[in-house]
Amino acid sequence: MLLTVKDIKEPVAEEMKLFEEKFKASLKSDVALLDKITHYIIKRKGKQMRPLFVFLSAKMCGEVNDATYTAASLIELLHTATLVHDDVVDDANERRGFFSINALWKNKIAVLVGDYLLSRGLLLTTENKQFELLEIVSRAVKEMSEGELLQMEKARRLDINEEIYYQVIKQKTASLVAACCASGAQSVNMSPDKVEVMRQFGENVGLAFQIKDDIFDFGSSENIGKPTGIDIKERKMTLPLIYTLNNVDTAQKKRIINTVKNHNQDTNRVQEVIDMVIGNGGIEYSEKRMFEYKEKALALIKGFPDNPSKNALIGLVDYSIARNK
Repeated sequence: MLLTVKDIKEPVAEEMKLFEEKFKASLKSDVALLDKITHYIIKRKGKQMRPLFVFLSAKMCGEVNDATYTAASLIELLHTATLVHDDVVDDANERRGFFSINALWKNKIAVLVGDYLLSRGLLLTTENKQFELLEIVSRAVKEMSEGELLQMEKARRLDINEEIYYQVIKQKTASLVAACCASGAQSVNMSPDKVEVMRQFGENVGLAFQIKDDIFDFGSSENIGKPTGIDIKERKMTLPLIYTLNNVDTAQKKRIINTVKNHNQDTNRVQEVIDMVIGNGGIEYSEKRMFEYKEKALALIKGFPDNPSKNALIGLVDYSIARNK
């Protein structure tokens, strides 16, 4: 039976509550404008999956301590910074149904706020001498930037194969989940090899999570609460599409590429591509790969002692794969 988000949070409910207070405190500034913007950021936070991965990983491996709170805050600060900067790059006016920072306060302020969040994260770790955590998370931010740039480069030429696709999502998405799990384990002084196991666990979860997201783009928009075909409109080559391109005849392949390249704003042409992906088994193939990564992740933590946090972590992996939005 699938656990609910409430069930998953249960083993670390107290820690998550305290984390919110500590995170708020870490954003305090004497500059009134900055304070106003960071208050807005806190108000519009999502399900807080990232800190949840940090706390559950830490508590599965040991006892949550100050370093764990630092790890969770660092991840959240750096991730929020990248989202604020992403919205500027994408010229996006909304994120999760709220106005983006750049939409409300313009690009220059949004970039500076992103810089402020990055520096707060860096200071948080140096003040507490948590250099290993800083290394884990900084590496993830580097990977995320590289993954984003690799995807942009490939979107221009549309020459992405399955291998490059995995490289992109490993860097863009999985690296952050990997950093959450590794930093949680690091914060409770696990041995380097155990920290590496947790990093690999998070990476596999992140890969499965991103494939799930890519499958959504071909689903029914009524079911998932967001429009479909967005990736095609943005010329993103995702796994269902790559698989389909490899399994249709030359004429169909040409038509798909022509649609993605030149007619990606044409609703009928985009729908035609979606139907071709569904009709040629692109969704089934992608789901198969998604479950493979999920199983790989769960196999990695088999050796850890059974406790409520481990059960919740398994529940969080199941939830990430079974979610419908």
